[in-house]
Amino acid sequence: MKYNLKSCMMLALLGSLSGAIAETTDWPQWRGSDRTGLSHEKNLLKAWPEGGPEKKWIFRDAGIGYAGIAVVGDTLYTLGAKGEKEMLIAISDKDGTEKWSTEMGGLLTNAWGNGPRSTPTVVNTSKGLLVYALGGQGDLVCANACDGKILWQTNMSEYGGGIPNWGYTESPLVDGDLVVCTPGGDQGAMLALDKLTGKKVWQSEDWTDGAQYSSIIAADWNGERQFIQLTQESLVGIDSDNGDVLWRADWNGRTAVIPTPIFKDGYVYISSGYGVGCMLVKLGEGHSVEEVYKNRNMKNHHGGVVLVGDKLFGYSDGVGWLCQDFASGEEVWSARRELGKGAVTYADGMLYCLHEDDGTLALVEATDEGWNEVSRFELDPQTEQRASRGKIWTHPVVSDGKLYLRDQEIIICYDISAE
Repeated sequence: MKYNLKSCMMLALLGSLSGAIAETTDWPQWRGSDRTGLSHEKNLLKAWPEGGPEKKWIFRDAGIGYAGIAVVGDTLYTLGAKGEKEMLIAISDKDGTEKWSTEMGGLLTNAWGNGPRSTPTVVNTSKGLLVYALGGQGDLVCANACDGKILWQTNMSEYGGGIPNWGYTESPLVDGDLVVCTPGGDQGAMLALDKLTGKKVWQSEDWTDGAQYSSIIAADWNGERQFIQLTQESLVGIDSDNGDVLWRADWNGRTAVIPTPIFKDGYVYISSGYGVGCMLVKLGEGHSVEEVYKNRNMKNHHGGVVLVGDKLFGYSDGVGWLCQDFASGEEVWSARRELGKGAVTYADGMLYCLHEDDGTLALVEATDEGWNEVSRFELDPQTEQRASRGKIWTHPVVSDGKLYLRDQEIIICYDISAE
């Protein structure tokens, strides 16, 4: 542990001053501050030099796995497997050195690669800055951000959950006084715990789908706060107060359902791979649900979809990189040869598209006029520890003028600020 008492006191003060999840320049959880995959950054480079932006630092001991990155203040948080344990890790964003690492659970083993798959969630609370993380075998922990000390922990099996085929991959949502996740199973698919104590508040007993791989989002609609989640059987809205089902729409997912739902103005958009496609539903009065469209234009596997204005961007299996109209579901443009399958993040008018096979990152204008690529570079160095079936699956992160890419134990920070 490398934090001193002064550092912990400063973080505690931050927590006492704010209940927000983070400042807008931070990336405090999966898909950013609002789980949309959109960065609120401005004044970023609109083109990169040959070979890519300047590297600020390289960290080479993040452990094995596909876990994502959260950045709050001067610290980066992630997960990784070291030996037979999964670890919660804090890294200095100033120089890429480790601040602390904490054992959080047993090792998930899988033919596609061992280790954790989710992203930590970092929140200001009355007890200071806290970190919530879910391991591949369902170990959920709450830890002090200043030193990694575990405050409470549990496992999804305690709530009837069964480990999905590729492990637990969702990133826990912290909303108000609750930390919410999806153990799945007959006791209730969705679970809410008190964020400070870890005590159970409710479980959605009338919704019992098995856990899949998507992460929950929160939305306010019809005067109610609700948690929206997607499984292989259904898309649901759960009452944040008591875990009751507010609305439900059928979904015929196959094999694995992964991308995070997108909510906008009473509409919810989802997509799944394995040939399934996408759907948009409208939430009406009295918790009615109307299907607006369902088609196979966007078949997003796990690279995610972002909504920029009224257009969706992501990679569609068998189609390529796709721009789709949110309201109609129609294809606006597609690009298959320009870049292979991968993940997407948005910042300051640009798409950051990461090719999962070779680590090429393309900077592309987020426009409805076609694939307009400005720059690209290839991730270097890359790991030698990735499983033979594995690829570069950790999504790009943009925070405070910096870009973060990860390939297993290697995390690289780039300076992309135009200031």
